[in-house]
Amino acid sequence: MQVLMNVVVALQILAALVMIGLVLIQHGKGADMGASFGSGASGSLFGATGSANFLSRFTAVCAAVFFCCTLALAYTANTRTVTSGTSVLDRAGVAAPASAPTAGAPLIPGTARSASDVAPAAVPAASVPAIPGK
Repeated sequence: MQVLMNVVVALQILAALVMIGLVLIQHGKGADMGASFGSGASGSLFGATGSANFLSRFTAVCAAVFFCCTLALAYTANTRTVTSGTSVLDRAGVAAPASAPTAGAPLIPGTARSASDVAPAAVPAASVPAIPGK
């Protein structure tokens, strides 16, 4: 299944790049107006009328392939099985090692640790230096 997904993604990227190139090659509808005033750029690789038919049809085919690949990727992403839990936070809480809480200590929401496990240790009063001048 993963190989098929990689092929669909590669086909989608290739179709997008070809479609971008085809759109950039085509000239707009107003480009012929400039040629009538002496621009000289009216000639194209496929002739005067052949370029519109060939390039526009090939662009439409690339767009159809791109949209089919997009729909296939969206369908497969939506039909994946959900692992345990409903969110990333739920899955991270399950994977974390659980420590045994001390008796009577309140638990921190979302974890298996108690508040006394993460609270800073009390500093004895004898080790605190006295404030000078008081």
